[in-house]
Amino acid sequence: MAVRHRLIKVSPRAVWDVLADGSRYGEWVVGTSDTEPVRGQWPQVGSALAYEIRVGPVRLGNETVVRSCEEGSALGLEARAGVLGTARISLELRPWGRYCLVIADEHPLQGLGGKLHNVGAEALIQLRHRAMLARLARLCEAQGAPEPQAPDEAGTQRPASGRGLRGAAAHGSADGHA
Repeated sequence: MAVRHRLIKVSPRAVWDVLADGSRYGEWVVGTSDTEPVRGQWPQVGSALAYEIRVGPVRLGNETVVRSCEEGSALGLEARAGVLGTARISLELRPWGRYCLVIADEHPLQGLGGKLHNVGAEALIQLRHRAMLARLARLCEAQGAPEPQAPDEAGTQRPASGRGLRGAAAHGSADGHA
């Protein structure tokens, strides 16, 4: 199974707000364009989005259906890609301190994708997940409030939490060496 994770530097609520907005699906899912709702209220179970995937001159009409939803923490999707078949995609949001750890898990269910599933296909899914989670992080972090900054003794801007000062303060110098 292709499982990938990413720490996104906003709260799980902020990540959920992006995932729960069906109009933003094409902004974080790699390869999608012209996304539109076709059934229900996203992300309620049974709701669906239709979109195109473009590979060079080829355009494939696809649909993603919500199969499970735990508001604020998990979203289970089934992507339908015509002759390529269907895939199960699970997104789990876990609090990680004040941030959010997002875990993406995808596996083919039916059709050509399921029959031809192998190590090479897993590698491609991993690459797609890396790009997808990077897009999701950019979207969420761009919307989130930046961490407050406070000047240190030398006037340099450091995170107000003091995280950037731990090593230097403990050793009495800016570079952490005595």
